[in-house]
Amino acid sequence: MEDSRPAHPPTRAFVLGGGGALGAYEVGMLKALFAAAVHPDVVVGTSVGAINGAAVAADPSRASVARLADLWTGLGRAGVFSGSLLRRMSTVVRSGTHMYHPTPLRELLSSHLPMTDIENLALPFQCVAANIERAAEHWFAAGPLVDAVLASCAVPGLLPPVPLDGEHYVDGGLVNSIPVGRAVALGATEVYVLQVGRVERALCPPRAPWQVALVAFEIARRHRFARDMADLPPGVTVRVLPSGSGPEEGTATLRQLRHRSFGRTAERIERAYAASSRYLETALSTPDGEP
Repeated sequence: MEDSRPAHPPTRAFVLGGGGALGAYEVGMLKALFAAAVHPDVVVGTSVGAINGAAVAADPSRASVARLADLWTGLGRAGVFSGSLLRRMSTVVRSGTHMYHPTPLRELLSSHLPMTDIENLALPFQCVAANIERAAEHWFAAGPLVDAVLASCAVPGLLPPVPLDGEHYVDGGLVNSIPVGRAVALGATEVYVLQVGRVERALCPPRAPWQVALVAFEIARRHRFARDMADLPPGVTVRVLPSGSGPEEGTATLRQLRHRSFGRTAERIERAYAASSRYLETALSTPDGEP
């Protein structure tokens, strides 16, 4: 009888997208994945997904979920995105480019990410940032971990560009917000996408001046993801986990882009855990792997 088993097991990737304060949803998805005994072989991340991804690559187990929950709670209380309006405006005036100093975020990352270099993580990990001088995406696959994650998280206007080796880097979401294509390029044949809920609902035309840039950015980031999904090679399975977020987290106003809304971290983790657990129960029990 012919052996129908695959010649080798699939290479499984976790892809963690960007999303500001809504990155807590990804922690709930990780909780659901580990509860279902789904573990990654490689991890790639963008922006807040780089924070979550680095923690998972350091310790690909349920223990990382607890550490991430503590980290996300810390983002709200460590002064990373806090301070009075006067203080924020003072920072803008002094810097001319950004509202917050990067030191609180760097210190928080240093205290929660146990490894100093990417190559010392338990799993292969890469995160992306936008290189200003080259106007291109740059993938960090080695070197200082906190520097790479901070570069991937440097949202323009909120945090300053991160200088590394004579060049400057800003938020990876500008160039590759949900990097499915990168995971496939690294050899992944089974991809789990952890996202914050934006791709789950349709966009609407802007109705106010401040919405114009947000909608334009959202079109750009979704287009890249849609193209990656359309260009998947044969034999690659991609599962996009649901966030369980409600309409209050993302409507035509794109309120999910607010960077200071960390007060609902525990709720977001549990909502994503419940929604992703239901999804995985069906997806992992059907022959084609889809609910």
